[in-house]
Amino acid sequence: MSDQRDVQDLRKEAHETDVTVWVGKSGIDAVTEELDDQLSARELVKVKFHRAARGGTTTEALAEELADAVDATLVETRGNTAVYH
Repeated sequence: MSDQRDVQDLRKEAHETDVTVWVGKSGIDAVTEELDDQLSARELVKVKFHRAARGGTTTEALAEELADAVDATLVETRGNTAVYH
Protein backbone atom coordinates (compact mmCIF):
# COMPACT_ATOMS: atom_id res chain seq x y z
CA MET A 1 0.00 0.00 0.00
CA SER A 2 1.72 3.06 -1.21
CA ASP A 3 -0.31 5.84 0.31
CA GLN A 4 -1.64 6.59 3.77
CA ARG A 5 -5.25 6.83 2.62
CA ASP A 6 -5.21 3.16 1.64
CA VAL A 7 -4.14 2.17 5.14
CA GLN A 8 -6.82 4.35 6.70
CA ASP A 9 -9.51 2.84 4.45
CA LEU A 10 -8.39 -0.68 5.35
CA ARG A 11 -8.45 0.16 9.06
CA LYS A 12 -12.02 1.45 8.77
CA GLU A 13 -13.05 -1.70 6.92
CA ALA A 14 -11.24 -3.87 9.47
CA HIS A 15 -13.39 -2.44 12.24
CA GLU A 16 -16.41 -4.20 10.69
CA THR A 17 -14.53 -7.45 9.98
CA ASP A 18 -15.08 -10.50 12.18
CA VAL A 19 -12.25 -12.64 13.55
CA THR A 20 -11.88 -15.74 11.36
CA VAL A 21 -8.50 -17.10 12.55
CA TRP A 22 -7.57 -17.85 16.15
CA VAL A 23 -4.00 -18.49 17.32
CA GLY A 24 -3.83 -20.71 20.38
CA LYS A 25 -1.24 -22.74 22.26
CA SER A 26 -0.07 -24.42 19.03
CA GLY A 27 1.27 -21.05 17.89
CA ILE A 28 1.38 -19.35 14.52
CA ASP A 29 2.72 -22.38 12.64
CA ALA A 30 -0.67 -24.02 13.13
CA VAL A 31 -2.53 -21.21 11.33
CA THR A 32 -0.19 -20.01 8.56
CA GLU A 33 -1.81 -22.16 5.85
CA GLU A 34 -5.32 -21.16 6.94
CA LEU A 35 -4.45 -17.47 6.98
CA ASP A 36 -2.79 -17.74 3.57
CA ASP A 37 -5.92 -19.43 2.15
CA GLN A 38 -8.22 -16.80 3.62
CA LEU A 39 -6.09 -13.94 2.29
CA SER A 40 -6.40 -15.49 -1.18
CA ALA A 41 -10.18 -15.37 -0.86
CA ARG A 42 -10.69 -11.95 0.77
CA GLU A 43 -9.00 -8.60 1.17
CA LEU A 44 -8.82 -8.50 4.97
CA VAL A 45 -8.48 -11.20 7.60
CA LYS A 46 -8.70 -10.59 11.33
CA VAL A 47 -6.70 -12.84 13.66
CA LYS A 48 -7.06 -13.16 17.43
CA PHE A 49 -4.08 -14.21 19.54
CA HIS A 50 -5.13 -16.08 22.68
CA ARG A 51 -3.08 -15.75 25.85
CA ALA A 52 -1.66 -19.27 25.44
CA ALA A 53 -0.17 -18.27 22.07
CA ARG A 54 1.50 -15.15 23.40
CA GLY A 55 3.52 -16.80 26.15
CA GLY A 56 6.36 -14.39 26.93
CA THR A 57 6.00 -12.24 23.82
CA THR A 58 3.69 -9.47 22.64
CA THR A 59 0.78 -9.60 20.24
CA GLU A 60 2.62 -7.12 18.01
CA ALA A 61 5.69 -9.37 17.76
CA LEU A 62 3.60 -12.45 16.97
CA ALA A 63 1.54 -10.48 14.45
CA GLU A 64 4.69 -9.35 12.61
CA GLU A 65 6.06 -12.89 12.62
CA LEU A 66 2.80 -14.24 11.18
CA ALA A 67 2.73 -11.51 8.51
CA ASP A 68 6.24 -12.51 7.43
CA ALA A 69 5.29 -16.20 7.39
CA VAL A 70 2.45 -15.64 4.90
CA ASP A 71 3.96 -12.65 3.07
CA ALA A 72 1.04 -10.42 4.09
CA THR A 73 0.75 -6.78 5.10
CA LEU A 74 -0.03 -6.20 8.76
CA VAL A 75 -2.65 -3.44 8.66
CA GLU A 76 -2.93 -2.97 12.43
CA THR A 77 -2.87 -4.60 15.82
CA ARG A 78 -5.35 -3.67 18.48
CA GLY A 79 -5.39 -5.44 21.81
CA ASN A 80 -4.93 -9.14 21.09
CA THR A 81 -6.16 -8.86 17.50
CA ALA A 82 -4.33 -8.23 14.23
CA VAL A 83 -5.62 -7.42 10.76
CA TYR A 84 -3.86 -8.63 7.61
CA HIS A 85 -4.10 -7.62 3.97
